Order: sequence, then structure tokens, then C-alpha cells
Amino acid sequence: MRVVLTQLLQFEVNDPRLAGITVSVVRLTADRSHARIYFSLIGDEERERQADDGFTAASSFMRRELGRRMRLRTIPSLEFLRDTSYEYGDHMERVFQKLHDDGILASDEHGEDSEEESK
Repeated sequence: MRVVLTQLLQFEVNDPRLAGITVSVVRLTADRSHARIYFSLIGDEERERQADDGFTAASSFMRRELGRRMRLRTIPSLEFLRDTSYEYGDHMERVFQKLHDDGILASDEHGEDSEEESK
């Protein structure tokens, strides 16, 4: 489903608000009636609002094409959500770097635990 949605965004949907969007994860409910589509984009809150508007405009087309291309008996409703895991990972990396720089978090020269130290 993620592959089909990605292809639709890249080649079929001609909405500039959806340019550069990457579908990262699709979560389908057990009964396959609802799909949460997580997407990532580069930009600020205004860019995210534009993408939300673009998905609202394109969702019926994408849902219809999804059903046609995947030959689904039940076509799930689509909910588009921004995937914030990349931002969270970046934030955690900065936290760990600050802890390391402040001397609170120690590591060896290679950034990994050494077996020599544990002996």
C-alpha cells in the first residue's frame, strides 16, 4: 500500500502542495477499514498545513486509485499524519551530544563500549 501511495504522489497527483512528500509508514486497522498514512516533509508548520490541504483535496482520488490498483474488497478510509520520528531522532541525538560534551555521558574513542574496560 505504501508503494502504491508513493507512486500516486510522485506520478499521478499534480498538486504542488504535495511535492516532495515521502510516505514513511502505513498502518492499517485489523479490519482494513482505516489506514493511517504517515508522511515526512521538509519545511515548517506552514508547509505542513499546505500538505494537509493537499491531502484533503487528493484523498478521494488516492483512495479510488488505491482500490483500483490493489483490487481491494474494502477500500480503507485514509488519514494522513506527519511522521515526526525523524525530528524526534534528531532531537535525541542533540541531547546525547550535549550530555557527552558536558561530560555526563562517557564513551571511548570510537563511540562504543570496549570489552577491555569491562574486564
